[in-house]
Amino acid sequence: MRELTIRSIILGGLITLIFTAANVYLGLKAGLTFATSIPAAVISMAILRMLPGGTILENNIVQTIASAAGTLSAIIFVLPGLVILGYWQGFPFWTTAAVCATGGILGVMFSVPLRRALVTGSDLPYPEGKAAAEVLIVGSSEGVGSEDNRKGLGLMVMTSLASAAMSLLAAMKLAAGEIAHFFKIGAGVTGVTSSLGLAFIGVGHLVGLSVGIAMALGVAISWLWLVPWFSQGIAGDDLAAIATDVFRNNARIIGAGAMGVAAIWTLLKIVGPIVQGLKGALAASATRAEGGELALADRDIPIKLVAAISILMLFPIAVLLWQFLGATPLAGISTGLVAMTLVYVVIVGVVIASVCGYMAGLIGASNSPVSGVGILAVVVVSLLLLFFFGRGETPEQTNALIAYALFATAIVFSIATISNDNLQDLKTGQIVGATPWRQQVALIIGVLFGSVAIPPVLGLLNGAFGFTGAPGAGENALAAPQAMLISTLGKGVLGGDLDWNLLGLGALIGVAVIIVDEILIRTAKKRLHPLAVGMGIYLPMALTFMIVVGTALGHFYDKWAEKQRDAETAKRMGVLGATGLIVGESLFGVLYAGIVAGSGSDAPLAVVGEGVETKAMFGGAVGFIAMVWWIYRRMKQIAS
Repeated sequence: MRELTIRSIILGGLITLIFTAANVYLGLKAGLTFATSIPAAVISMAILRMLPGGTILENNIVQTIASAAGTLSAIIFVLPGLVILGYWQGFPFWTTAAVCATGGILGVMFSVPLRRALVTGSDLPYPEGKAAAEVLIVGSSEGVGSEDNRKGLGLMVMTSLASAAMSLLAAMKLAAGEIAHFFKIGAGVTGVTSSLGLAFIGVGHLVGLSVGIAMALGVAISWLWLVPWFSQGIAGDDLAAIATDVFRNNARIIGAGAMGVAAIWTLLKIVGPIVQGLKGALAASATRAEGGELALADRDIPIKLVAAISILMLFPIAVLLWQFLGATPLAGISTGLVAMTLVYVVIVGVVIASVCGYMAGLIGASNSPVSGVGILAVVVVSLLLLFFFGRGETPEQTNALIAYALFATAIVFSIATISNDNLQDLKTGQIVGATPWRQQVALIIGVLFGSVAIPPVLGLLNGAFGFTGAPGAGENALAAPQAMLISTLGKGVLGGDLDWNLLGLGALIGVAVIIVDEILIRTAKKRLHPLAVGMGIYLPMALTFMIVVGTALGHFYDKWAEKQRDAETAKRMGVLGATGLIVGESLFGVLYAGIVAGSGSDAPLAVVGEGVETKAMFGGAVGFIAMVWWIYRRMKQIAS
């Protein structure tokens, strides 16, 4: 069956250019990016079905290439920090592309042995990987002959249209895309915020109730304890601004600390499966060397080649680091700095690849708080620089160390973004019967496409708008919130003014959750996923609230499905319906990003002006609830 073909590479590359540009723009403007695998799968199917010989595996390669490139655009959470600091005036093409490419390829290599540990040998839900697989199955020429698939395709189209319609109403300002209410609680402030995006309901349905409960606990810790506590005594009447600032400057840092401890614990828990995965990869390599045959589903890139490519990537990384230091007051200690950084990239890169892969399997790549990983990465590298080289003897050296910490973090962040996506794609491939090594090659191709697309887009946006906080930034500057936060943390560590109590409190919360989780595992056979709790603290409530609701809806739907005559088919219809919710909003997100970028307006589809926010919020909430009720009612009717 056709799989890794020239036309799949070309189509994946073209989709990559469009999606990467849209993701870079939205990420810098709003601090959010969208998942590209499912929209790419839909577009690929629509095009390849018009061509002779298109197959489900060829479509899978297209979405793999596009999703890798789209995910790599999250590098915008770090690199603009160099412009904000005033260290770069723009984004040099070859340097920026090389940072993305070398880190991204390392991310692919580090996650190859993780496939056996976290995909084939794990019960992680991989919500987006399963959703992409369902899209490919029901839309393929091989799948449309089944009556169940025809019903499922119709259901997916219906829920996709419903999800896109809700997004369109929000873009037109006829219904609110988010509801929020802030209020006093004791001497402090808190609030309740929620997106009205149906995609989050779909994600929640797919990840399961145990993850939802853990995230709900994290939300409660953040908004019922941390935000009210740290907002005590802050003067002002704008409760929304107070709560938002406290969440961003206090609760998120605490959440990053909790995620850091949970990540280390998670890594320790999955060391066994990772070792088994490495043993399996070595055994497969030995079988190949002896002339034996492996099943297609067991054929990864050979582990010896993985090791060789990983070592090879360290040479251009060393050159990049050396060139960066050559233009700074740190040129005299370049050798020691580069040597330390290479060790850091290898060790932390392997850890991050494992943790990001696990997080993506738990909650999905687009909802995985990869920016939190960036926070931890910049803190760790800044601490290493502080320990080995101090803060610098002059302010110029201190600023150079801060800039170098961001540059090194950008390389590690590229590893994080790709490993966050890789295993999701490999889960899709496992379900549809793809060959792992071909997908892994496609991931490398996607990294290369994304690496050449990102620098010019960043350069154009920097020239047209600039970034908030950067020298000479105008009133229309892009916020780049994550880049601002990560650069601020680097300055805090090396400048000596970081509040370590926040990270310490987060670490204590992480330890407490781990203890509870272990007790539950041993006594009640239940889980309280520590990483999911950390995510609930770190991520904005607007993103997590509807995911939690979706987990409850999915739980009750599955309970209903278990009572049906064909329980498995009924459950699968629920998965397809939830998948449609993700597909519709994702496709609209791509279209809307293009309209925003082309028009230059923040709200190009708005048909009403200011002063209708209350009505839009009420109407949006009522319409959203009615839409969710109708969707689940129709899902049950079709599944019964």
